[in-house]
Amino acid sequence: MIKCVIWDIDNTLLAGVYLESGQQPPPPDPAMLGVLRELGGRGIIHALASRNPPEAAEYVARVTGISFAAAECGWDPKSEAIGRITGQLGLAADAMAFVDDDLLERAEVSFALPEVLVLSPEDACDAAGWPEFSPAVVTAEARRRGEMYAQRRRRQEEARAFGGSRDEFLRYCGTRVVIARAAAADVPRLHELSERTHQFNSAGAGLGQDRLAGLLDSAAHQVMIVALSDRFGDDGLVGGCIIETGSAAAWSVALLMMSCRAIGRGVVDALLAWLCQAAARAGARTVQVPCLVTARNVPLRIALASAGLRADTGARAPDAAVIFARQLTAPPPLPALPDWASAPEGHE
Repeated sequence: MIKCVIWDIDNTLLAGVYLESGQQPPPPDPAMLGVLRELGGRGIIHALASRNPPEAAEYVARVTGISFAAAECGWDPKSEAIGRITGQLGLAADAMAFVDDDLLERAEVSFALPEVLVLSPEDACDAAGWPEFSPAVVTAEARRRGEMYAQRRRRQEEARAFGGSRDEFLRYCGTRVVIARAAAADVPRLHELSERTHQFNSAGAGLGQDRLAGLLDSAAHQVMIVALSDRFGDDGLVGGCIIETGSAAAWSVALLMMSCRAIGRGVVDALLAWLCQAAARAGARTVQVPCLVTARNVPLRIALASAGLRADTGARAPDAAVIFARQLTAPPPLPALPDWASAPEGHE
């Protein structure tokens, strides 16, 4: 699935060239504006990469009414601009599409970044019907994704100027994490997260809505959700996990997933702290997370290790996942739940 479309400005999003238009810049191209809005309504975010001054990006955002998640304006190669955008957004290159009217620009990006889907404006008009641009589920969080990435950019700008620690910055932002039992209304978003997450996905695969709905009433499982907000905005439901609690000796997390928007904001740490504490209160002696090792989920494996879960390379689950486990009855002390996070006391 394509998660972000990166757009050129001149003769692509605009019906003309910004710097050659005199006092009145050209208007948006009607066809491209329709594509912007259609894809944005499906939860696909937009960014800009253009050989223009920064004012061009500000103008395009104003006349289109689109919250662009990132903008790179300058005279570097477009592939370098796209590389910076992928870094800013925390997305992989194969989740990106690039639209430009200039054949040479498209060729340069295709050669330097072969994973990126490169399109002409004419291609972009047809792309709305392609499977890569057609998610099976479009949730409320998805429709607000562009707005939330714009909030993320403002948060990152303030973080760079902030002089304190990460914990101090999270408190300064008014970070609020809520961990709760999932309800039926949460199933579409949980399914979407299972399909879209890669950096924080222990199973490496999606989970169908019927299966998720069936687990809600299972006496041997807990399905948990994680919501995130701060003074910059409400990110909504950003993560979740499925816990197998049928064994008195151990809690096993069949799936742990988190949106990349939550990376660095203390959310994964809070969920893992609650998980260890809740399992201990329920009498379990061990928490384990079978984790399929992929090139993308290194951040998840680092978070598991930081919470005291150690990889047992000699013990593998049936799907060849490495099991990360922590003994709850031995030192060191269990990780503490931050005071800006709220969660159930234990097994319900």
